[in-house]
Amino acid sequence: MKVLVVGANGQIGKHLVTFIQESDSLNAKAMIRKEEQASFFKELGAETSVVDLEQDIDTIAKAAEGVDAVVFTAGSGPHTGKDKTIMIDLDGAVKTIEAAKKAGVKRFVMISSFDTRRQAILDASESFAPYVAAKHYADEWLKGTDLDYTIIHPGRLTNAEGTGAVTVAEEVEIDEVPREDIARVIVASLENDATVGKEFQVITGANPTSVKEAVQSI
Repeated sequence: MKVLVVGANGQIGKHLVTFIQESDSLNAKAMIRKEEQASFFKELGAETSVVDLEQDIDTIAKAAEGVDAVVFTAGSGPHTGKDKTIMIDLDGAVKTIEAAKKAGVKRFVMISSFDTRRQAILDASESFAPYVAAKHYADEWLKGTDLDYTIIHPGRLTNAEGTGAVTVAEEVEIDEVPREDIARVIVASLENDATVGKEFQVITGANPTSVKEAVQSI
């Protein structure tokens, strides 16, 4: 399975492309914003495509041609304003969904926020609410398509070394989770068709199980 990783140069994205390239059944195509970001991925043997998410659907669809799945890991980041949140986390996500459809790609994995229900928007801080709202509407747009989607809701992301063990459920108490383990969950989701049409939260938790077992429990 060839996988287009959107936001490949991000922290989750780099782990993800690395794990995909180590897999026997998957192969990555890294969608990056600048050519100077390409060397990391080329050293892994991954194909690259230079596309800015603020470009049009046709440009993104061209990057998605010939792949079997799209993973959206892109994000505007915590140090940008509400404008970039709208342009990347909402509009960029929706354009990527539409590009996947245009390119004939059925499988789509979305990396979302921990809780994107409407109450979560109301409960969020003033600075965080726009991000939750953007993710809410991107998730709803994806669920309204006929794509074979999986929506992953990570807990508080850390750069700690992954353990390969997580807690996965439709709803869990919020806790931390390493970005490296979220990348492992994405790979396991791509390899498990039972995750199609599902969305779930992921944390490390007090009694984690191996990523493969955790994803199989969904």
